[in-house]
Amino acid sequence: MSETRERTVMVTRKPERVDEPRDPLAGRRRPDAARPRPAPRRGTGASPAVPRRPRRLRLTGRGGILVICAVSFASALLGGLIAQPQAGGVAFTAACVLAALTVRPTDLLSLTVSPPLAYFTAALGAEMLLTLGDTGFARGVAIGMATRLADVAPWLFLGTALVLVIAVFRGLPRNVRAFSDEVNGRRPRAAAPEDRGRPGGA
Repeated sequence: MSETRERTVMVTRKPERVDEPRDPLAGRRRPDAARPRPAPRRGTGASPAVPRRPRRLRLTGRGGILVICAVSFASALLGGLIAQPQAGGVAFTAACVLAALTVRPTDLLSLTVSPPLAYFTAALGAEMLLTLGDTGFARGVAIGMATRLADVAPWLFLGTALVLVIAVFRGLPRNVRAFSDEVNGRRPRAAAPEDRGRPGGA
């Protein structure tokens, strides 16, 4: 009987299980840590910032006239000191082109009629400074202005003509029409469809 019991106990005994070594961090891991992360989608990120275009320099009509006066005054002084009056004419022409390209289209009319007067004013101021302190001040200024204008006359015509040509392509005819309507008390006319493709019609 005892032998039978011992055999029964041995049979009914379950084999002991060998515990596997546990990971000390297994309980601390989050359940979603083992899941593979989805690959980032293309095109969902923020779009790169588009660089802004630099604004073009725009002058008012008075600003363009002031540029011509300042450049003409400085070049007239320099030309008188180095005895090269043509330097004033070259600088005047360059200033006219710069002003015609940078003045706002609505102020082209006031600019186109001002270059000769702007140069005369600047040249007169420069001649007065150069003649200051000499005997016969008024006579010296008059002779100096006559000589200067005679030497620079071709450049004056060239600079004024370039201003007119550039202004025509930038909208001078439209400004003339708007000025005429304003003087006559009429409503401003809209640009005709066939004039939109022409210089100054758009």
